[in-house]
Amino acid sequence: MSATDRPATLFYQPNGFRVINPGNHVVCAISGEAVQLESLRYWSVDRQEAYASAELATGRLLEQR
Repeated sequence: MSATDRPATLFYQPNGFRVINPGNHVVCAISGEAVQLESLRYWSVDRQEAYASAELATGRLLEQR
């Protein structure tokens, strides 16, 4: 399996992320949808998880409260 068709492992930081294991996408923690790394805009530093959209990220944030 090449890096172009497997999920990446990332370390999420406040202003970006660091690639731990190469891949071309991550899996949304809520929907299970594949999110291409170049399209990834939403994640949680505290939970270390990615989200496919602003709506999903907001929903997860509101769950925490």
